[in-house]
Amino acid sequence: MRRISLWLVATVVVVVLLFSYKTSLNSTNSTRPGANAPGIVSGQPIAAGGPPTGQAAPAGQSVPGASGAPGASASPTRPTETVVNGKVAKTIWGPVQVQVTISTGKITDVIALQVPDGTSMDQNINSYAVPRLRQEVLTAQSGRIDAITGATITSDGYAQSLQAALDSAHFQR
Repeated sequence: MRRISLWLVATVVVVVLLFSYKTSLNSTNSTRPGANAPGIVSGQPIAAGGPPTGQAAPAGQSVPGASGAPGASASPTRPTETVVNGKVAKTIWGPVQVQVTISTGKITDVIALQVPDGTSMDQNINSYAVPRLRQEVLTAQSGRIDAITGATITSDGYAQSLQAALDSAHFQR
């Protein structure tokens, strides 16, 4: 009788744990419309070099670099530059967020604002993966990039945040 009771309790615990396991990285966010959306593109000027020191622009914020005013035309000698932050992609290792700079219809820079860094292994992986992901984006000129071997989760989060930024900037390639 005692063995049966232990077996039954263990079975119930395992079933409860299986049903409480989240199978999707964004299961709570993907079911709510508008949840974790990239945000509204804003015309508020921020210096061409990016957001103020120590601060990141909100996800989805577009930053005019040349004109400083929404709808104003840039001077012919200076290309129009847009800086957009992607949404934060939540991965099992931690958040990933990128910032994309688009100038005259081309992706000119990608900066990783957040990557998992909780352990020395995370830091080691990201030290080689993030520069390679950046190069992939600059070469592909789109959000369709290959994952880096050994950094698949970070690569997926990078691609998600990148695509959100490109969508927010209405970048087509």
